[in-house]
Amino acid sequence: MRMFEIALAAIDLLVLLYFMFGKTTFEKKARSMLLGAGLSAFLVLQLFLEGYRWQLVPLYLVTLILLASILFNLFRPVRVVKKPHFLKYISILVLSVLLIISTILAVSLPVFDLPKPDGADTVGTVTFDWIDMNREETLTTDPGDKRELVVQVWYPAKKTDGQPQLLFPQDPQIFHNYISAFAEGFHLPAFALDYWKYTRSHSFKNAAILTSDKPYPLIIINHGMGTSRILHASQAENLASHGYIVAAIDHTYSTAATAFSDGRITGFTTELSAEDVYDKARAIGEIWTQDVEFVLSQLEALNAGRMESDFKGKIDLDNVGIMGHSFGGATAYNAAYLLDQIKAGINMDGTLFELDRDHMNKPFMFLQSDDSEKMIEALDDHTIPEEIRGRIAKEMEITRHVIEHGGKSIHIKGTAHYNFTDLQLYSPLIKYMGMTGSIEGHRGAFLVDQYILDFFDKYLKGGAGELINGPDANYPEAEFQKL
Repeated sequence: MRMFEIALAAIDLLVLLYFMFGKTTFEKKARSMLLGAGLSAFLVLQLFLEGYRWQLVPLYLVTLILLASILFNLFRPVRVVKKPHFLKYISILVLSVLLIISTILAVSLPVFDLPKPDGADTVGTVTFDWIDMNREETLTTDPGDKRELVVQVWYPAKKTDGQPQLLFPQDPQIFHNYISAFAEGFHLPAFALDYWKYTRSHSFKNAAILTSDKPYPLIIINHGMGTSRILHASQAENLASHGYIVAAIDHTYSTAATAFSDGRITGFTTELSAEDVYDKARAIGEIWTQDVEFVLSQLEALNAGRMESDFKGKIDLDNVGIMGHSFGGATAYNAAYLLDQIKAGINMDGTLFELDRDHMNKPFMFLQSDDSEKMIEALDDHTIPEEIRGRIAKEMEITRHVIEHGGKSIHIKGTAHYNFTDLQLYSPLIKYMGMTGSIEGHRGAFLVDQYILDFFDKYLKGGAGELINGPDANYPEAEFQKL
């Protein structure tokens, strides 16, 4: 809970105790005036400085009822109540329950800031809306449609005054449409995500790029199927704070929501039916890989000065890495395999859609959740269809080849699929939905960040690779797989 939310709940509790044990004498009325003034002040401060959110509706209701009760006591004739009325106790019980409900909602669905990047550099960010005029959009029915992408770039920036930007779109109508698309994917009403508008990043919008003697290595991030680049903002910010330029792609029509610069919102419309899921996954994977190739060409144009920006000469295109989660992790593997520009890559818990890419000759790392152990067990489970067991065996063969040629496969104990995204920070309830594992969210995010950074520092900056060289007592959750 935020500071004034806690203060308002605390003073509500204080007033409830006052009504429980106090008497309506002249002295008590003076205290009532003070309590009423305190309630009013903290209610106004909370609403104006922190902002309304629906989780606090019961708290607001309790506050208003208590204010009304205080006013009633102030203006009624003075008398001593020797014995509390039964109705009084019932009222206090109901208000206490409302206060508890509001507190539980506020803690379970909190307003949070992203984890602070642990690098030395301030982080700037800019968002681009790019159209690939050479590629038809195959995920819409419009025959003249071209592939359009939103790409957010984070980078080391000069120190900047003011507040870091909010994580989600700030225009009220765009934000409403954006969270409506997001909420649809979660099967929730849009208002349930309205409080996301208060989530603050650690990036400064359009901040000047930090001057450096050398250009900054580049890392491309790919989100998972049906999620968003937004869920990798803390990873991007942390890398940027350590001297990387990071570009995260929203793969249009495969995101929960994408907001374009003109206010248009697209949601998730990608079809992956069960009958031909592998063929469709390969087709979508090809589109995403082409997205990566296009974004690289755009960043090359920025670096060369063919497109106006502050990135001219700032991007080290000889040291390009790629990473992704889930389907985006599979895309990272595919793109690293196919594209010469990419030097190293990371797949975070992604099942591969192309199984003929079995001779990866670049540094690559797989970060695996607890589900990877279940995949190994599935090989001996003959109740699972042979086709699926065959794909698992082939994927393990690819992983084994990567390990044998200097790559890594690291199982992060206590994680589930979404522990490799910022979703683990959004609510402790997500753990109970099975989307994240037993590891605490901030610990999970920190641990994944450290291994990502260490890997790219080694292969894009020539570092020692201290963490990825083997087990570390400070990170007992990281288990190096040999398969």
